[in-house]
Amino acid sequence: MVNLYEGGAYLLNGIKMISERDKTKIQSLTGKTVSKEKAKKGTITYSLLQAHNISDTIDKLKIKFDAMASHDITFVGIIQTARASGMEKFPLPYILTNCHNSLCAVGGTINEDDHVFGLSAAKKYGGIYVPPHMAVIHQYMRETMAGCGKMILGSDSHTRYGALGTMAMGEGGGELVKQLLGDTYDITYPEVVAVYLTGKPNPGVGPQDIAIAIIGAVFKNGYVKNKIMEFVGPGIASMTTDYRNGVDVMTTETTCLSSIWCTDNDTKQFLAKHGRVSDYQELTPSEIAYYDGVIEIDLSTIKPMIAMPMHPSNAFEIDELNANLEDIMYETEKSIKSRFSNSDIHFSLMDKIIKGKLHVQQGIIAGCAGGCYTNIMEAAHILENANCGNDVFTLDVYPSSQPLFMDLVKKGAISKLMASGAIVKTAFCGPCFGAGDTPANNAFSIRHTTRNFPNREGSKPGSGQFSAVALMDARSIAATAANGGILTAATAYADEYSVPEYDFDDSSYKIRVYQGFDNAKPHSELIYGPNIKDWPEQIALSDNILLKVCSKIMDSVTTTDELIPSGETSSYRSNPLGLAEFTLSRRDPDYVSKAKKIGLVEKERRDGKNIFAADVELKRIYTKLEEKFGTIDIASIEIGSVIYCVKPGDGSAREQAASCQRVLGGLANICEEYATKRYRSNVINWGMLPFQMKESPSFEVGDYIYIPHIRKALNGDMKSIKAYSIGDTIKEISLYITEMTAEEKKIVKAGCLINYNRNR
Repeated sequence: MVNLYEGGAYLLNGIKMISERDKTKIQSLTGKTVSKEKAKKGTITYSLLQAHNISDTIDKLKIKFDAMASHDITFVGIIQTARASGMEKFPLPYILTNCHNSLCAVGGTINEDDHVFGLSAAKKYGGIYVPPHMAVIHQYMRETMAGCGKMILGSDSHTRYGALGTMAMGEGGGELVKQLLGDTYDITYPEVVAVYLTGKPNPGVGPQDIAIAIIGAVFKNGYVKNKIMEFVGPGIASMTTDYRNGVDVMTTETTCLSSIWCTDNDTKQFLAKHGRVSDYQELTPSEIAYYDGVIEIDLSTIKPMIAMPMHPSNAFEIDELNANLEDIMYETEKSIKSRFSNSDIHFSLMDKIIKGKLHVQQGIIAGCAGGCYTNIMEAAHILENANCGNDVFTLDVYPSSQPLFMDLVKKGAISKLMASGAIVKTAFCGPCFGAGDTPANNAFSIRHTTRNFPNREGSKPGSGQFSAVALMDARSIAATAANGGILTAATAYADEYSVPEYDFDDSSYKIRVYQGFDNAKPHSELIYGPNIKDWPEQIALSDNILLKVCSKIMDSVTTTDELIPSGETSSYRSNPLGLAEFTLSRRDPDYVSKAKKIGLVEKERRDGKNIFAADVELKRIYTKLEEKFGTIDIASIEIGSVIYCVKPGDGSAREQAASCQRVLGGLANICEEYATKRYRSNVINWGMLPFQMKESPSFEVGDYIYIPHIRKALNGDMKSIKAYSIGDTIKEISLYITEMTAEEKKIVKAGCLINYNRNR
């Protein structure tokens, strides 16, 4: 189904893939001598990165993007950071969408206050403002901004427009701030992995099925981690561009850096239909292109898939699940329960098996992955003359934009869905991150959305509430609905249905979207609601640091949803200290109080107060340090908190996963490896040290870690940084930091990105 190459490979004329081991065949086929270094320049990736790189070397890229996008739980913080850093106007098209806190249902006026702030910022600085319910962020960008040969940066992790010939990346707000200040996105030239497609998807198989199959094959082994996925091969032509978009957006869940696809006449027609045919250009690899790895997929072998809780990589064929139902459900339930110590939680998957069939309680088709035209049209076709029933099972459908919604109405799809008992709602990302359609306690939801991380659907294990989500394609969700909520693969309902051509009507955009780019009004006032707060002041890094371990998480992966929960906490994204109260709340509820306590100690130290008067334990730590190192000047040691996770940062680009630690007094993260580049960048941009260690941690929560001469260590190769774990005894431990740019080192030394920019 999905085959991963060992080693690299060469693609000839965009069609034939030859393993590097068989390199000698290339000359006989082409009559040309092959140079790997030259062939590496034959990828689409190389041409795009080269075109956007302003450094004097391709090895160390400094990228300037063509446009940027943020939504309403990130743009306030980004604009506040950029303002504090000296920004006067948006130097590139910056789209502010309102698709996350759209409902304005939690927290009083503060969600709509953020929207009003966004509009006022678009006017003042020259931005593009998309009002609530008009479009989810990525659908708007597909419809109006993405085009062949472009690069786009977004503050949402699913910023992916590769199927439209755009290399797009989702990063934390700090990286967007750099672009607003005229700075660059700095990375080492990434490896490029070909996704070589052949064959054609069978009826009933949708883009989410293909995506889950890929994620299941590459996530756990890190095959594409921080690399570019380049989609090539004859199989591309078997999918429409709208269908390709549904596969592409899910590449985020592989932990790749970005994606790009070959473009063709269907891409051109998509752009033409959206009034942007001039944004089309043919993107194909050169005659001979080298890839660092290959994911080979015969699309005709992909079957309807399900990603079981609690990760998109927990992948099974639906037929396989149904054939081994009790075994797979038992193991999944066991894995879920192993993550929670709360005895008040009652959750069972086994009780969903009734007479040998899996009964689910909810279906959702929504967002940038599920709410596309093709998905909803096919779901409506399956549900025509069927019904969802009047029992526990419910189905909600969210078209991803108003123009798309309008055409679904004209095509009769909305009537078919409504007649079946489905509820149709406006464009909204809520079901993707826990702010909409949270299932009942002990419920099992199937969703064509992007993620199924623990509690991302909105459950609260700390309050004894837990539900779980599996990811599926819209077609199989519709088939399940038509079968009364019994898990069913769409192939059971598949026929030769052909989706009618989409007709794009942007009249709603022309009327409601504020187009302010290149028309900044600097004298216009920003409008602040009472919840919108400035970032608290941070101080520069001291020569020596003392870290208190405030959380130690030994799970194989710690997601950004666990570091800072999604859902109702989104209302506080414009209030750094208010949001920080939720840090790790659903994974380690004691973390905040521990971090705040040590943060207060550091404040008292800076104020010259006696920090030992109220903290006898800290006095003991200093005594031990002086026994080993001699007299220590308290004024030379900055005190802060640290968390240890095995592999933190899988998932969202939200910078708050790091900034919340920082505003509570966090100075560092320690881990075995960072799950994503974007989380590590967030740690750095918020002035925290991105430590790693090879050994299993011997320290425990409550212990301290002393790291002398840290500023000097940052100036070195950082491969071995001496540190000292202080519990009952002092133990020397070895930390290290992987490559940082000169600018990143300066940011950490300054205490955060804002300080770095002010210093300039």
